[in-house]
Amino acid sequence: DIGVTGVQTCALPIYTSTNAVTATITVGSNPHGITVSPDGSTVYVTNSENHTISVINTFTNTVTATIIVGPEPSGEAISLDGSKLYVAIEDVNTISVINTAINAISDTIDVGLEPQGVALSPDGTKLYVGNQGDNNINVINTVNNTVTETIAVGFSPEGITVSPDGSRVYVANLGDTTVSVIDAATNTVSAIIMVGNFPYGVSITPDGSEVFVSNYFGNSASVINTSNNVVTTTVPVGNHPFTFGNFISR
Repeated sequence: DIGVTGVQTCALPIYTSTNAVTATITVGSNPHGITVSPDGSTVYVTNSENHTISVINTFTNTVTATIIVGPEPSGEAISLDGSKLYVAIEDVNTISVINTAINAISDTIDVGLEPQGVALSPDGTKLYVGNQGDNNINVINTVNNTVTETIAVGFSPEGITVSPDGSRVYVANLGDTTVSVIDAATNTVSAIIMVGNFPYGVSITPDGSEVFVSNYFGNSASVINTSNNVVTTTVPVGNHPFTFGNFISR
């Protein structure tokens, strides 16, 4: 398995079996969101300061294309077949839909203020978008690229993850130290969980039993038992843990 992380103006592929950095790939300025194609052949990196996406060939660890998008691209998610890349464009309050066959924008979806985290449902029919400036989540129908629901959550939603069965959506609200749990069937918040200071990233285990939350100012990771929505442990880590997207392998 290979992991990828973004630092300054580069992406660092890491072999997870040895935890060793195997290459350094130069991308754009301030890389933020990272996602991998379903077949593992391509990595997409959002470069927030120069308004681009770097497309990386994982076999050669080289940038094969640079896609110009709107100002401050942030979170991203890729369709199940790898044909579409959804990118949150923070400064213009949109989602760019990119045709990955030609690396060009094929559609633009208006969402709420300052979209950040994005996550697809397991069946690929719904895209969840966290609007940091509006304190809510937009639900997008990916068949016709329209917003179907708006769900109020906590203050400044950032990271989003969806349970493997698609029944629950977990949202890290960095402004009020909580995680909102959304019932995907009713599009309502079913629970609010207190976690560490300034929760940023959130991800769920492959079996859906635990959610991990990185607490940026808490210098910790909270572990949530999804059966009862209780934090079972808080793990001290280094200063300012910064995770974005699903950082647990599925």
